[in-house]
Amino acid sequence: MAGDVLSFALLAISSILIIVNPLGATLIYVSLTTNLDKPIRDTIARDSCRFAIFILLFVAVLGAWILQLFGISLEAFRIAGGILLFGIGMEMVYAKTSRTKLTATEKYESTDMEDIAMMPIAIPMIAGPGAITTTIVLMNEAIPLSPLAVGVVFVSIILSIVITYYMMKNSDYIMSKVGQREYRAINRLMGMLLIAIAVQFVLTGIRSAFPLLAGG
Repeated sequence: MAGDVLSFALLAISSILIIVNPLGATLIYVSLTTNLDKPIRDTIARDSCRFAIFILLFVAVLGAWILQLFGISLEAFRIAGGILLFGIGMEMVYAKTSRTKLTATEKYESTDMEDIAMMPIAIPMIAGPGAITTTIVLMNEAIPLSPLAVGVVFVSIILSIVITYYMMKNSDYIMSKVGQREYRAINRLMGMLLIAIAVQFVLTGIRSAFPLLAGG
């Protein structure tokens, strides 16, 4: 049991951290707040992370109920989520901005908005469809495992958002140290890991939906 919880903890932390992508969120945050004063930028960083953590914790608690409400099986959601994450991972590998994160239109419109913390930084940059999908799938895997595994999901969410917040808050220093080549290299590595996680989600969903294929 301890080994299962440890393996799940590594999966949960890596999955949520990769899909939230603190470095990518920081780069978008910098591009949207370049002309703002430091106090205002800090406020936007704090508010966007606060909104994002609320959304992901809300989904973690009520995600299973929402699926039941719409008659969606966990297996179907896990397979669909795996396909979504696979697409995001491929875009990361090829150094593209994921369309499930932030579109050009959203980025352009956000420059005219007084408050950009909620949209588009919190949604969909930090707490996007990929993060929401990953949270629901992990939470449904954690519940039958143990209460400790459930706590791991909450800790993973909080840890990922806290890292994102501190990277945003210290974005000036980070941008002076991380060049475009370094960012692309890190992004591609994280994309490869995300693709592997996505394939595992799909395989698990297929095995659960069609036990005969797994010899069950």
